[in-house]
Amino acid sequence: MQRSVLQGLGVFRWAAWMWVALVVAFSPADMVREWLAALLLVVSFAFTFVWWRWRHQPERVLHPTMVAVELVIGASMLALDGLVRPEGEVFISGQSLASVWPLTGLISASIVLGPAAGAVAGVGLGGCRYLSTVLNDVTDYGDGRVLSMMSTAVMYAMAGAAFGYVYRLLQQAREEVAAAAAREEIARTLHDGVLQTLALVERRATDPALSRLAREQERDLRNYLFGDQQATGEDLGAALRRCAGRFEETFGGRVQVLVPDDLPRLPETLVHALSGAVGEALTNAGKHGEAERVVVFVDVDGEVFCSVKDDGRGFDPSTTVEGVGLSRSIRGRMADVDGTVAVVSAPGEGTEVSLRVPLPARR
Repeated sequence: MQRSVLQGLGVFRWAAWMWVALVVAFSPADMVREWLAALLLVVSFAFTFVWWRWRHQPERVLHPTMVAVELVIGASMLALDGLVRPEGEVFISGQSLASVWPLTGLISASIVLGPAAGAVAGVGLGGCRYLSTVLNDVTDYGDGRVLSMMSTAVMYAMAGAAFGYVYRLLQQAREEVAAAAAREEIARTLHDGVLQTLALVERRATDPALSRLAREQERDLRNYLFGDQQATGEDLGAALRRCAGRFEETFGGRVQVLVPDDLPRLPETLVHALSGAVGEALTNAGKHGEAERVVVFVDVDGEVFCSVKDDGRGFDPSTTVEGVGLSRSIRGRMADVDGTVAVVSAPGEGTEVSLRVPLPARR
């Protein structure tokens, strides 16, 4: 997408420069410093030519220095138009030297720095229009001339903001399409391998607990891959109790889930992150800690605090390398929602995993 946008921007830049060339060629009588107009034309041509040669190298043409140079050239064309025109006639003498070309700098700025920066650059270019009147010794700003200058600034600002916003939307759409395609490919791969293996284990396992675990894992994986799990609005308490039930069925221990009655409704992303992290902590407690009793405690006080404390055999965090479950399934999930993780454990004294997640701002 980026290359296509740059290709189109390159064509627009050439068309804008050709218009400047036509203005210089066909309105010499409206200029008092033709040499200055020609110089601006040559400088803008040189930049346009170099930009076109580099159009297939986004790291060059979209470098902040390149964008700054283009904005300076556009601003110079707008401001120095007051020196090119006869004194006091910048509003009435012929076509402006830089009516279109500066827009290309605005578009580049909005691509690189975002819509807000594009709008600010537009206001700055609008100010250069006023500077051109100062250089042209204009003293009369009546007959709507102030409104004309303000309209120029507003037009440039809106152009920069609008293009930057649309470009961000296009980027987001492209990323979503790419993510959907990647997910579909992963789904096909896992369907042909992992899901079939889980189904085979479920049918042939002689241990009921193992068969039940394989069935649950198959169902959860299918829900994740194929979208069967819709937004059910499940609250955090229900999600944690479901994790507790899975622990008890798999490892035979007991889990006590303590959730306050006034727990606010949390966004689905936070519920999934917390329940996923708690589920992994429970799995570690049963698999590695051989815990028989676990307490899951939730509290809310400016943030969501969740503790998973077990009576397992514990470990020494200073000498134990974190496994994938803790580093990715727990810390990774918390990092995705700007949360933190703390682990307290000692040999023979069990383990406590504490999760903290900031509450989302109310709208």
